[in-house]
Amino acid sequence: MSADLLENAGRRDFLRKSALTGGGLILGSYLNTAYSAANLVTKPSALAETESFRPNAFIRIAPSGAVTLISKQPEIGQGIKTSLPMIIAEELEVNWKDVLIIQGDLDPAYGSQNAGGSRSTPTNYEEFHRLGATARTMLVEAAARIWVLPAAELIARDGAVHHPATGRKLGYGQLVATAADLPVPDAESVRLKSPENYKLLGTRIGGVDNPSIVTGKPLFGIDVQLPGLLYAVYEKSPAFGGKVVSANLDEIRSLPGVRDAFIIEGGTDLKGLLPGVAIVADSTWEAFSARKQLKVVWDEGKVAAESWAGFTARAQELSRQPGAEVLRNDGDAKAALEKADKTVEAAYSYPFISHASIEPQNSTAWYKDGAIEIWAPTQNPEAGQKIVSQTLGIPKDRITLHITRSGGGFGRRLIPDYIIEAAAIAQRVAAPVKLTWTREDDLRHDQYRAGGFHFLRGGLDGKGKLIAWHNHFVTFGHKVIVDGKPSLEPGSGANLSGDEFPGRWLENCLLEQTPLECGIPMGPWRAPRSNVLAWVFHSFIDELAHAAGRDPLEFRLEILGDKGFLLGTGKQGIPYDVDRMKHVLRHVAEKAEWGKKTFPRGQGQGIAFHFSHRGYIAQVAEVTVSREGKLKVDRVVVSTDIGAQIVNLSGAENQVQGSVVDGLGALMFQELNIEKGRIVQSNFGDYPMIRIDNAPTWVDVHFLKTDHPVTGLGEPALPPLAPAVCNAIFAATGIRVRQLPLLRTDLSWS
Repeated sequence: MSADLLENAGRRDFLRKSALTGGGLILGSYLNTAYSAANLVTKPSALAETESFRPNAFIRIAPSGAVTLISKQPEIGQGIKTSLPMIIAEELEVNWKDVLIIQGDLDPAYGSQNAGGSRSTPTNYEEFHRLGATARTMLVEAAARIWVLPAAELIARDGAVHHPATGRKLGYGQLVATAADLPVPDAESVRLKSPENYKLLGTRIGGVDNPSIVTGKPLFGIDVQLPGLLYAVYEKSPAFGGKVVSANLDEIRSLPGVRDAFIIEGGTDLKGLLPGVAIVADSTWEAFSARKQLKVVWDEGKVAAESWAGFTARAQELSRQPGAEVLRNDGDAKAALEKADKTVEAAYSYPFISHASIEPQNSTAWYKDGAIEIWAPTQNPEAGQKIVSQTLGIPKDRITLHITRSGGGFGRRLIPDYIIEAAAIAQRVAAPVKLTWTREDDLRHDQYRAGGFHFLRGGLDGKGKLIAWHNHFVTFGHKVIVDGKPSLEPGSGANLSGDEFPGRWLENCLLEQTPLECGIPMGPWRAPRSNVLAWVFHSFIDELAHAAGRDPLEFRLEILGDKGFLLGTGKQGIPYDVDRMKHVLRHVAEKAEWGKKTFPRGQGQGIAFHFSHRGYIAQVAEVTVSREGKLKVDRVVVSTDIGAQIVNLSGAENQVQGSVVDGLGALMFQELNIEKGRIVQSNFGDYPMIRIDNAPTWVDVHFLKTDHPVTGLGEPALPPLAPAVCNAIFAATGIRVRQLPLLRTDLSWS
């Protein structure tokens, strides 16, 4: 089958086109982690589109021997389109260079298809091993039947089944007809490969889309082209949640290239279809140009009274009151603080920030005959389908959603607001429509990482041991209805768990949380919660270590103690393996030569660790701060424990290095100011991103293979970066950073 035939193929389209090229073997599975894949593998059948065929295929082997694998998770730069098929290919015993990967469309046959929380690898790893091994087992059995030999005498290797005793072999393509008639083996009879025999997993494999990316071929949502395509923009209230009163629609409709302009009433859900004005034109340029002449009268509502300055003042007031919710109350923290030999008090704060993915939000939709077809760079296609169905009243089985590659996501594309906007516009237009957000739209209508304020007190005994901890977290929340009553709940990524370190480690620990009502959209931002909580907690722990006159590494190891494995408590219920964390902490200290180097004034080391998204990560940062206060991160050493197997070494290193750079950019530069209920910043001119001269000179990555289940890596390496760098800044200058971004703190010293 040619690559041209398969380019941008959906699952059903792929099956239809495959049928034209001849029969083949298909094997698939419902990837429901509640059940064993072996019990759910469908009976393979000839590759033909018949009523009896259940099209839930992940593996296709053609009579030519060509192997095609379906990648079901959205590719947002985390490398999952490459790494998950690698697992199948490893067990299937095929040459990677002979495998073709196709992005699957949204289909319940594939199981969950969202990409977020670093869950794609851990939720599919074992199942995909089983899929590949089951196919291999059946191909070996097919050869055994053809040769009339025991299957135990045969081996699969390089896309063929071999009989070592005689040197005979049969390519997989020669076996598909026989294999298609075999029963699916029981789970107990399918033997997975032993890790020491892996040939593909753990090696460096380039991304399957890399050639297309570097040669500029269309892959992303913004690249979608269809016959008769029209182009749209959507203007929303600059103050969040505002409504349209009127707009100069007749004037806009008369402009060159404009096909239509209309008001969409929308609703109040900040993650859904908000009120606005749509402009549809013959080109993106004409739509953008017409928008510049759009004049809208807005009813901005009560959110227009909100500002960051107001939030800050209100947080200070709330900090002096008891928390609205007690998340953890072990021992008597207040009494222990009163009796402590030494207490440290500090306030930490951080702003709202944007995801700022390189590809602005976009989506293409085509509504016809009561059905809609959508092309979207999404992390959560199920949510996109659901919101279109609920908002526009289109049955789910009449919604087709094609998953395109995303130009970055970082959690932003989990929220389908841009998808429902495109669908709502398309429902009014008798043609396919591509909605494109500008960079200004992307910054001013994001689902932001929430800001926050932490008011901390820590107590030390006479030996410098941490004996008490009190954190009053003032966060941001939205009004919701719970059991018929209004309630103020923290926004997405804005909540604190009673499980958070050092909550389960101290006899006297009080964690309180108070939501501060706002109308600002909030959503998950890479390593939600952890991306800022790690900075707050491990910076303050560093303060306590220095106040105690203790080595920061030794101080952390003492807090971790010998608790072994801790069960989850509280709302989150997250278990914690203390020994794994101590292992990575000691390992990173060894690799960074912690305590063995002497630094002149203006240079220093800082250490931090954090457990996030199932990953145990520790980092040491080495920095230089000039007398004038210019920061350079010279080196970051990272030790990671994400389980027993690295799937793709190249992709894994890329994820860790990218996390370090991304975390450093957020630490150094990123902040959004809020005035009159709107975002002040508009583009990269006033929202700077990290550039190459600010990136670390060296990121030294180490993976510790441990006897634990494989987990993801897109998020857990980011949280320790900020505290490690800030702790290194203190070591270099004596300046403690308690406000983000760094540009808010004068780092100059003399």
